[in-house]
Amino acid sequence: MADKNLLLVESFFDNDSAFESDGTDFDELDCSDPLAMSGRCDLHKGLRIEISEQPHTMRQVTNIIIALQKFKQVRSTEFTDHELFNIIIENIVEESMGLKVNCEFSRTYNKQDRVIQCTVCDGLKKSLVQSQGTPNLLAVTLRGGNSNRSGKLGINLSTYTTPGCKATNGQPICLKIAQSNLYLACTKESGTSSQPHLILEDVKDEETLKTIEENDGMERFLFFRKVTGGSINTFESVKYPHWFISTSKNESMPVDMCVEEDTSRQKIFTLQDQKVI
Repeated sequence: MADKNLLLVESFFDNDSAFESDGTDFDELDCSDPLAMSGRCDLHKGLRIEISEQPHTMRQVTNIIIALQKFKQVRSTEFTDHELFNIIIENIVEESMGLKVNCEFSRTYNKQDRVIQCTVCDGLKKSLVQSQGTPNLLAVTLRGGNSNRSGKLGINLSTYTTPGCKATNGQPICLKIAQSNLYLACTKESGTSSQPHLILEDVKDEETLKTIEENDGMERFLFFRKVTGGSINTFESVKYPHWFISTSKNESMPVDMCVEEDTSRQKIFTLQDQKVI
């Protein structure tokens, strides 16, 4: 990019020198060999043109040429500080515009219409199944003899809009057991300081999950889904950052939460049999 920019500036100097004028006297351009070798030329006292070898954007090169054209139009070889300042501001300094977003308000997550139905397996190929009589999921290696344990469990994955003014760690989602009102929730036991746990919670009124506000108590149903490598999924709790849905390396153990640094449990999942409903 730097070579292209230098060629563009050199072409400008060769074809339409910014230091030639229509009958206007200009000081001679002082480009002695040592200065030329370093990429610097003295226009006159107090003004030096320096061509950097660092990469520049095409907009920066264009601004340089515009500025040189501006110099051609000035009918004096001496510039006051005020005139030089105005030339720099008008032609060299790039204007940047930004939209100020008010982030004082709480985050709002709005449910989208798109729902993906799938089955979920962990990194050890264990499938998630519903534990009978408990509010938990189990991670089980399904074989012929295990087919009567409800088989592969269908999961409905609902996506939510991402709050625009604050960074997130992935796509906000809810996870629901297909053909039921049971949702995965990350929560702590009331009145305790224990670590978060993953449970299945029966949601009587699903309308309450259409819009979830920060700290409204419903964030326990939200997880940040992050996909890497096209198929590797992780699910981080929105309510409890750095806590991930995870499975034990042992067979038929409950699916639960663990911290990101915990290497005794695995946090990788794949989605299979996906279809949009």
